[in-house]
Amino acid sequence: MTTTHTLAVPGGRLHYEVRGEGPLLLVMGAPMDAGAFAPLADALAGDHTVVTHDPRGISGSLLDDPGQDSTPELRADDVAALLDALGAESADVFGSSGGAVTGLALVTRHPGRVRTLVAHEPPVLELLPDAAAQRAATDDIVETFHRDGPGPAWMKFMTNAGFDLGGDGAPTPPPGEPSEQDLANSARFFAHELRGTARHLPDVAALRTGPARVVVGVGATSGGLVTYRTSTALAELLGTPPVRFPGDHGGFLGQPEEFADVLRKVLAGG
Repeated sequence: MTTTHTLAVPGGRLHYEVRGEGPLLLVMGAPMDAGAFAPLADALAGDHTVVTHDPRGISGSLLDDPGQDSTPELRADDVAALLDALGAESADVFGSSGGAVTGLALVTRHPGRVRTLVAHEPPVLELLPDAAAQRAATDDIVETFHRDGPGPAWMKFMTNAGFDLGGDGAPTPPPGEPSEQDLANSARFFAHELRGTARHLPDVAALRTGPARVVVGVGATSGGLVTYRTSTALAELLGTPPVRFPGDHGGFLGQPEEFADVLRKVLAGG
């Protein structure tokens, strides 16, 4: 059974969903919303209380000022407020992509609120030796969105991220036409979220010495992705090897049961 809720946060309202029973586990993305994590959350709900949410400005989480930028720090504060609403002093956290960056900010901004953070392929581009080139690529993607719209911006984003290209030189599009909500989320991501996430520099010293256990996850088939490089760079700085998960950057989408099995082992200390 899944229950849906709304939480007032500074500057807006947060949509979140709760399912299952057991130790509390927060599962999050950015800009990916709660609906995208439903298969993984369902796979974990037999032995965890799983909470998913729409990040601020995405899908059901509406802002008082739609022009407000989204930063990992703001999103981390939202998650801390969510823990308060749940009456939880702490929780385990699984964050994917931008949600992993949110998790890294949460660990350092709100010490003691996270037991174990599994940061799956965080795009912490500032840790790369070519960080300046990555900043320029991000700026070009945002400018492309404002000039040409979300389709060309997504093409550049996917290309820079290292995803396989189709035979005609373009990323393979998802089936069907994007919905109005998809387009709104894309606009939010490119105009108000991408830069803040891509330019977040983790406080590695605080991550190493804080009370939370931080585990970096990589996809078994993500070797060609920029997030594989960022993940391995972060894991090296933390002094812990990355954990391999099924699939690539979105492995939990295609293999939720297998992905959940690995996540359980990590959370149990394995």
